[in-house]
Amino acid sequence: MKPSSFFRAGLLGLALTVHFGQPSFGQDILKVMRGSASSSINVAMNRAVVMESDTPFAELSVANPAIADIATLSDRTIYVLGKSPGRTTLTLLGPDGKLITNVDVRVSPDIAEFKERLQEILPGEEIEVRTANDGIVLSGRVSGKRKLSLAVELGERYAPGRVTNLMTVGGTQQVMLKVRFAEMQRSVTKSLSSSLGLSATGGTVTGEGGNNVFTTGTDPTNYVDGVAATLGTATTNAGAYGIGFSAGGIQMSLLLEALESKGLVRTLAEPNLVAISGQSARFLAGGEYPIPVSSTTGVSIEYKPFGVELNFTPVVVDDNLINLTISAAVSSIDSTASVSSGGITVSGFKRRETSTTVEMRDGQSFAIAGLLEDDFTDLAGQVPWLGDIPVIGALFRSSDYTRRQSELVIIVTPHLVTPVKGESLTLPTDRIRIPSESELFLMGKVAGKTGSDEVISDISTQDLKGSYGYVME
Repeated sequence: MKPSSFFRAGLLGLALTVHFGQPSFGQDILKVMRGSASSSINVAMNRAVVMESDTPFAELSVANPAIADIATLSDRTIYVLGKSPGRTTLTLLGPDGKLITNVDVRVSPDIAEFKERLQEILPGEEIEVRTANDGIVLSGRVSGKRKLSLAVELGERYAPGRVTNLMTVGGTQQVMLKVRFAEMQRSVTKSLSSSLGLSATGGTVTGEGGNNVFTTGTDPTNYVDGVAATLGTATTNAGAYGIGFSAGGIQMSLLLEALESKGLVRTLAEPNLVAISGQSARFLAGGEYPIPVSSTTGVSIEYKPFGVELNFTPVVVDDNLINLTISAAVSSIDSTASVSSGGITVSGFKRRETSTTVEMRDGQSFAIAGLLEDDFTDLAGQVPWLGDIPVIGALFRSSDYTRRQSELVIIVTPHLVTPVKGESLTLPTDRIRIPSESELFLMGKVAGKTGSDEVISDISTQDLKGSYGYVME
């Protein structure tokens, strides 16, 4: 082929620019000798090389123009441009029509620029880049999962869908999660009530009545004759005071109940769990409550867990950056919300749970707080009209007041850890020895005394230097 002078001058200028202005991929100049065996050249995609032959050629062709484009700059110079990854053949024919040579042209992604970008974006990472057929192969060791993803994503820019990842993630890939559950429950109950009983007997007429506990038939005369009065349906006599008097056939009794109760409950759990990056771990401190379930074959038992529950999945995304998915719950049996069926009573559950995903570095902490609960209940009852009378009306009224408050705080701290030898660790039982018969029966000791010749592997008592146990980096 013989291109026009203008086209030839343009290609020559472009070839000179590529040859002198930019570093080439592979050989810049290939000497082609008459009768020599077929040779090969490597061309980067969107890059060009110039071939020179010491034998004039009359005709040249390329097997697949979609992979490489060719042009003649003279009867001895060829311009080869890589268009798409692949492999094709360039054929040169002499003036007599005989074959001069076949050149194997291999076009691969431009990994030179790719390597430069990797060094700019991920400096210091040991990533090796190679070409394979029409794709890119990444190998080596990176310090985090996020950097591995960035390297693969960048490789997709140069070879879409043709990136092979052989990289591994280095560094510590075990995460210990230190969690502290702290819950405070406080309750206050106050009640004030009064009961008035009246009994009158005269001739053949007898009357008896009262309000509150005396309405159940309790004999108000028990306060007068010295017999202990039964306080109706009340389950306790705490805070109850009664007085009675009589005048002829009329007997009157007065009962006052004033009670205040306070309660405080503290729930604390501090589990430490270890899991490999990407794997899940679970913790439960509590128990399982049996629940009967009816079916066509009869009644079966299913167990529902309650207590302090924790599930977490850590992912080490960088040197010491941890992506943490955590779900935590605190539950307890609530007998006030029970269900009865077929003679079986099943209690309900009080449950508070939360789930979140956060990112933090080794040793940092975050708190899940604000899980507050504040219940308030008050109740007032009175005898109609009589309870509205000033002063005396208090004998015909009763009031109850209840308030329950609770607060739950969860503090989470992840650590990167590495295991150590088993003999460096200790158990709580290592510090306790079974007592002998004389120590148990004669001395009354439930634990034996550790002799000086016995070695106790308690780390806290050893004179160690440096890290021990689960090493936190």
